[in-house]
Amino acid sequence: MDFLLECIGFPPTVGVEELLEVIDDRGEAAAWRGSSADHRLLQLGGGLEVRADRDPGQTFWTVTPHLRVPTRRRLAITAIVRAKESPFDALLAGWCAPPTPDEWREGDPPGLYRLATWITDARRLDGRVRPGKVLAVSVAGFAVHVDQIAPNAEASQPAVLERPSGAMIRPLGGPEDPGGCCDVSLRIRTIQRTVNQVTGEPVEIAVCDAPDRPIALMLSPWQLERDGLPPPRPGWRIEGTFLFTGRIAGGLQKRRGASFG
Repeated sequence: MDFLLECIGFPPTVGVEELLEVIDDRGEAAAWRGSSADHRLLQLGGGLEVRADRDPGQTFWTVTPHLRVPTRRRLAITAIVRAKESPFDALLAGWCAPPTPDEWREGDPPGLYRLATWITDARRLDGRVRPGKVLAVSVAGFAVHVDQIAPNAEASQPAVLERPSGAMIRPLGGPEDPGGCCDVSLRIRTIQRTVNQVTGEPVEIAVCDAPDRPIALMLSPWQLERDGLPPPRPGWRIEGTFLFTGRIAGGLQKRRGASFG
């Protein structure tokens, strides 16, 4: 996971042990994650976050990046996979932007596109959340591998994309593929800029056109430079594999019985 930290402004020269010291000194308890001694969160400004987790009684820490985004998307759940090593995470798979009962017509797809994403507040799920439930999630994608960043007309896949809009988000489906990863081919709408307040490094967030509503992608400038790829620009297209992660933003049963979706 260390290379994913580059997406939120931690250069390759920053060691994990050094970062853990900063998280321990300046961080706070992570919501829905258990004991603050084993689950810490450091907010970096501009919605950027880094989280450190370890199993109780262990010394090994896992450090992961996150981005708080205001956009919520409706996800009709098709599968929930609990993480054996952590009760606080779960992998959700489903269809985004499912039609409401009034909108659905026979033969329609279950939604506009499929998505797989990790959620970090899985403790909020209870036994009543089953496949078929519609939740709202706020998620962002972190670059695992970027194949291409190019002017929209030069990108490799638009002629064979699944959507007429030229947007593709497709979960990896192989048994050996990491969970929560999707292949994407998306047009960049805007670039939002912020700064990692710990390192002072600038961070760019590529907000991309996707079916239903925009989605945020995070890329490592160091990785792009190593691979000879240009920085993202509005109007250009990103193609590659991204790990999606985020939080539940709505749809859980409320005390008065109302639900989302």
